[in-house]
Amino acid sequence: MATDFRQKERLPELTDRIVETYHEIGTIHHLGHCPLPSQDAVIEAAQELKDVIFPGYSRRQNLHMSNVTYHVGNIIDSLHDILTVQIGRALRHQHVQQHGADCEKLQQIDFEAEGQKKTIQFLETIPEIRRALATDVQAALDGDPAATCFDEIIFCYPGLEAITVYRLAHQLYRLNVPIIPRMLSEWAHSQTGIDIHPGATIGHSFFIDHGTGVVIGETCEIAENVKVYQGVTLGALSFPKDSEGRIIREQKRHPTIERGVVIYANATILGGDTVIGHDSVIGASVSLMKSVLPNTIVTIEKPSLRFREAS
Repeated sequence: MATDFRQKERLPELTDRIVETYHEIGTIHHLGHCPLPSQDAVIEAAQELKDVIFPGYSRRQNLHMSNVTYHVGNIIDSLHDILTVQIGRALRHQHVQQHGADCEKLQQIDFEAEGQKKTIQFLETIPEIRRALATDVQAALDGDPAATCFDEIIFCYPGLEAITVYRLAHQLYRLNVPIIPRMLSEWAHSQTGIDIHPGATIGHSFFIDHGTGVVIGETCEIAENVKVYQGVTLGALSFPKDSEGRIIREQKRHPTIERGVVIYANATILGGDTVIGHDSVIGASVSLMKSVLPNTIVTIEKPSLRFREAS
């Protein structure tokens, strides 16, 4: 089909109208000389971190104890450089947002030096993260009769993928790194269908079976040895607001799950005051907005089924 160049002549005018909306709507663009963190760079850092945490499984195989130190050293050096820049950008952007200063007037503040400091602090947590993830892998093997070995879990289980990225993002969150923890968690969400806010607190030996549709909110507290199934929501009730109608932040809005709890598929547990006592079982499709004592089984009464002949 031939191109109608008369129609194409309309494109410059269309471009002008689009750009005009950048002046009209000032809230959904980021134009200027103060770059945001790069999504591509942040995801690349996540991939390299996974390579360090689970060496030999992904982008570099044929590793052994004789060459792994060299391999990991190269990655850590690369991560230092990537994260120093990206965290520095995130800190600069946060400063602009909070103080309203023009980015070009912030040259006297060395955000990259602060980014490097936080990068080193973060990288120093990797041994701790690996120890926690080893318990998560063991929990998957112990909790799923379909799992045959550690390798299968590391390669194939979306729950472990989501927990891995969560544990990385959570450490950055604890270091008060802005934006980047959420970028990581939303990337994991897009890959796995599991939405874990980096602010949530999750203990060791955590297992998400199947995983699709799991939601875990920012102020949720989960103790060790907890198991949840697909579709589980650990969420908030309606948000309290101040006298001007603005949401009151920095309050506990999500439930507390004590050790040894099992939460079956599509259960919903809401509210910052809701506590599920240790070693309890929450049945499939249960909806809870109040606390449960330890060692309690909560289920829905068996629904009545209706059968009729097909016409």
